[in-house]
Amino acid sequence: MKQILIISGKGGTGKTMLTASLASLAKNKVMVDCDVDAADLYILLKPKIIERFDFIGGKKATKDEKKCVKCGKCKQFCRFNSFDDNLRIDSTACEGCGFCKIVCPVDAIKMVDNISGQYFVSDTKYGDFVHAKLGIAEENSGKLVAKIRDVAKKIAIEKNADYIIIDGTPGIGCPVMASLAGIDLAVIITEPTVSGIHDMQRVIELIKHFKITAKVVINKFDLNLENCEKIKLLCSENNIETIGLIPFDSIVSKSIVNCMPLVEYSDGKISQEIKNIWNKINCKN
Repeated sequence: MKQILIISGKGGTGKTMLTASLASLAKNKVMVDCDVDAADLYILLKPKIIERFDFIGGKKATKDEKKCVKCGKCKQFCRFNSFDDNLRIDSTACEGCGFCKIVCPVDAIKMVDNISGQYFVSDTKYGDFVHAKLGIAEENSGKLVAKIRDVAKKIAIEKNADYIIIDGTPGIGCPVMASLAGIDLAVIITEPTVSGIHDMQRVIELIKHFKITAKVVINKFDLNLENCEKIKLLCSENNIETIGLIPFDSIVSKSIVNCMPLVEYSDGKISQEIKNIWNKINCKN
């Protein structure tokens, strides 16, 4: 079983577009959307939810008003301003550190599990799909990414899948690190802009830290051929193969509007290029 992660240094580079097309081309696979903060792969895969689970991302403080003696120590020692003047707890401000529980002299405060999101196991025409939704203003998205990847791996082992195809998160933060852990190949999709090059450099440094094999796809490469060459040079300097050059075409937007993976919506130049990309990243490489 090979775990393939599609990743980008910034949003809007075409990561989900490429992932959906690879999901359509690959056989015997499980798919995961690790962008739990702003998941959108489901729009193209049209999943039917089979199982739904609550995600416990941490704990929050709760207070027993009958025990409370209004001493104010909880408000005094809280560094996150989670208590108002009447010593009521603002759950959105609470970070779950538990210090208020420690300083409370009458044990009026308890730490309780906080449901910070949900994750789903779904069925699609392309196979099993694991995805999630983080709650508004909630954190611990890295833990949620690790959880759904673990669920997907168990399904893949159970069904003897050949691939786990992962739609990663943009950037280099905690969710990205959780997406990268233990994968076999990272496919970086970038674009020939100043920010695209800069953010790709950051991703390359992160991948080098994890000692993961990487390949690069340049989306909308023909918008700036000079920057495209800079990306190729950067890849060469880091011993990373450039495996695809996707041209700019409005057909991509049309496929998204019609909620279809590009390779199913069109059989044109871009679809052929994506098929070539898949041939270069399959299990034989």
